[in-house]
Amino acid sequence: MSKNTICLWYNRDAEEAAQFYAKTFPNSSVDSIHKAPSDFPGGKAGQVLTVQFTVCGVPCMGLNGGDMFKQSEAFSFQIATDDQAETDRYWNAIVGNGGVESACGWCKDKWGLSWQITPRVLTDAMAKGGDVARRAFEAMMPMGKIDVAKIEAAVRG
Repeated sequence: MSKNTICLWYNRDAEEAAQFYAKTFPNSSVDSIHKAPSDFPGGKAGQVLTVQFTVCGVPCMGLNGGDMFKQSEAFSFQIATDDQAETDRYWNAIVGNGGVESACGWCKDKWGLSWQITPRVLTDAMAKGGDVARRAFEAMMPMGKIDVAKIEAAVRG
């Protein structure tokens, strides 16, 4: 186990979520599955309690803690994409698997976890500051999924 691991709370389906992330994102895997040695607030002895997994190289643990807590937009994964095809692939995988669209490149997976699918052209424009950042930001604001061509046009002015 890594010294620092992100722990994500799931109701009962951390293993399903980890399997989805592993097949959807590069450098991702399901690393281990641990069953509860006795009953716990979210389940019974012998059920999956925790799942160690990796998302784009980031170590995570899914905890099947029951329905006490819900995911929140206060935590999200930000996935940097290189082009529209990659943006579409991740966005469509999340939204098309029971997730929901949101604004400005954000979406939620079916487990309530938030994702920012962010083309590098947008983050690069924001890093430049000034008028380039303003134009890119204003182009992004009405978008759900980010349209790379519109961001590139805004950058050009």
